[in-house]
Amino acid sequence: MRLPIFPVALLAGLAGLVQSDDASDLKSITELSGEIAKHWHSYIRLTSDLPSQSGWLFSRVPLTATNWEVEVEFKISGKHQLYGDGFAMWITKQRGQMGEVFGSTDRFEGLGIFIDTYKNNRPGVVFPYVMAMFGDGHKSYNKNDDGKDGELAGCSARGIRHASVPTKLRLTYIQDKQLKLDLQYKEEDEWTSCFEMDQPPQIPNIAYLGFSAETGELSDNHDIISVSTKNLYNSPATPNSKAGPSKGRNVKSHVAKEGGSWTWFFVKVILVFMAIGGAYVGYTAYRAKSKSHRF
Repeated sequence: MRLPIFPVALLAGLAGLVQSDDASDLKSITELSGEIAKHWHSYIRLTSDLPSQSGWLFSRVPLTATNWEVEVEFKISGKHQLYGDGFAMWITKQRGQMGEVFGSTDRFEGLGIFIDTYKNNRPGVVFPYVMAMFGDGHKSYNKNDDGKDGELAGCSARGIRHASVPTKLRLTYIQDKQLKLDLQYKEEDEWTSCFEMDQPPQIPNIAYLGFSAETGELSDNHDIISVSTKNLYNSPATPNSKAGPSKGRNVKSHVAKEGGSWTWFFVKVILVFMAIGGAYVGYTAYRAKSKSHRF
């Protein structure tokens, strides 16, 4: 039986994980509604495969980290050929409010990631569709065009529902530098880039992590299996760089610096031995010269 992993440190600042087999422990750090209280010991079901349902899960404590990464394992499944509507991940000022946007409130302030499984009106776009929307507290999500007018970035993800491998998303945020979303649904341990953008809108300094889902006439199971997080301490490579921090560049720089220090160490060792050798040769020549003067 797989247990949900929920980050106490994310709820208080994105620095670690907590794993518990006691539902009361998890309920003490999160707040929930809808059907999800029924399945604490193996996964969290935001909605069942039944019409007109909604549910949400939100942290009680806000995150305050500047740069972070959130990885979520989830599952979208159902028994029908027609299905909907999808689920959302939230990092917003608001928390725990039922609403019309994938089960949570509209006119939110912060970031929403929507895994939309039902197409209303997006000609030429393959669904399921994954998109990001940044809310300013005033802009409304338009269901009629599946959020097109408010889309920050997005990608099609055909096969993410009923995938044969664990389905995951990984969201990386570097303040003022990078917002990146990767998906796992084609092969295990194979991440597909959904989008990557530089200079993203700034997420509120005080924001809550949450998940929500809803069904209408069509339905699906929307399950959250695990959530893991980490604080990203590395800063971007250069102040003027548009791209986010590159681990490769950082590691390369560190290795070059370390290699240079070792080279200088060996140079100093060689110079010391050369000095010792020169002194020995000079001393030997001096002794030989002294002996010749005696005789």
